[in-house]
Amino acid sequence: MIERDVIVIGAGAAGLFCAAEAGKRGRRVEVLDNAKKVGRKILISGGGRCNFTNMYASPANFLSQNPHFCKSALSRYTQWDFIALVEKYGIPYHEKTLGQLFCDNSAKDIVAMLLAECEQSNVVVTTRTEILRVEKSGTGYHVETSKGLYHCESLVIASGGLSMPKLGATPFGYQLATQFGLSIEPTRAALVPFTLHDHDKAVLAEISGVSVDVYASCNDTGFREQMLFTHRGLSGPSILQISSFWEPGNTLQINLIPDSDAHSLVAEWRIKNRESLLSTCLSEFFPKRLTSALMQINQWENKPVKQYTSNELACIADSLNEWQLKPNGTEGYRTAEVTLGGVSTGQLSSKTMMAKDVNGLYFIGEVVDVTGWLGGYNFQWAWSSGWAAGQVV
Repeated sequence: MIERDVIVIGAGAAGLFCAAEAGKRGRRVEVLDNAKKVGRKILISGGGRCNFTNMYASPANFLSQNPHFCKSALSRYTQWDFIALVEKYGIPYHEKTLGQLFCDNSAKDIVAMLLAECEQSNVVVTTRTEILRVEKSGTGYHVETSKGLYHCESLVIASGGLSMPKLGATPFGYQLATQFGLSIEPTRAALVPFTLHDHDKAVLAEISGVSVDVYASCNDTGFREQMLFTHRGLSGPSILQISSFWEPGNTLQINLIPDSDAHSLVAEWRIKNRESLLSTCLSEFFPKRLTSALMQINQWENKPVKQYTSNELACIADSLNEWQLKPNGTEGYRTAEVTLGGVSTGQLSSKTMMAKDVNGLYFIGEVVDVTGWLGGYNFQWAWSSGWAAGQVV
């Protein structure tokens, strides 16, 4: 039997960071992962440049059944702490938009930094290891694996959620939580593109690749960023953001000209552009292909503005400032960046991330019911929750 003080299951952002922190305290730590390589989601994130945190990260940027749960960890290990670590390793980075920080070179820099932190703390990282069984023992946990039997005092579950199954995502963390009597908040794909009903898809698929600045809203929440039309439906930052707040059956409200009051605009057209075709007026705001698609999907005739009634122009204005679109669904876990829901925070300590009723069992990162917005927030939760557990395991 292999004896360790701490076993961390999952060699992603939260797991590696927690392991390094525990190792700094002199704990004998081993990280186990079923993949060939560590940090798989880190490596593909941000187009391969890893949006590793956000300068404006705060508890308000996270969704959870208990919105207060994340406050403790986020306040004790902040984005500025992680930025200082990145700078200590000389990793060049830049702000893209809205406080999002990316590596200048490659996400590999972040993985290399985490592994260096683990190495300095004498943490063992073992890949290609399947977890077969976990049992509570008198002094901790027995972890039976394809590489042998381990015993540890503290067991940390950092196995992630269900998003991106091609990278090895499994329900392991939820199953283990259930085994030890913890409840799971319902899970679903988040930060994910929408698919459309056939009648909308038939028209909008024709403009795949077109991107436009919008304000997308649903359930009293909205985001102003780019929206991208795809051959399946809608994507882009504003759509990924609002997907976390959307529920099946909901209608999206999309303001296609967020800097303009469309009713004032059409009133102006009636005076200054009376002879212009509607398509000509719309092309001032949209690419030609998008103008054609909007006219087709809304069944607007392409005639001079003077030939429209006041009611018709009012309806056009409504559609520009509040286009109502009901998605068919989402692309699901296959392309989702994160999983909404997870291990219930009501059964975890917000200070240590330990299960309140199961001594020595910890849950960190995406497996927990804490989900960040798009833009580096989920990585910050990984660092903060990993740090919190790493101080005590």
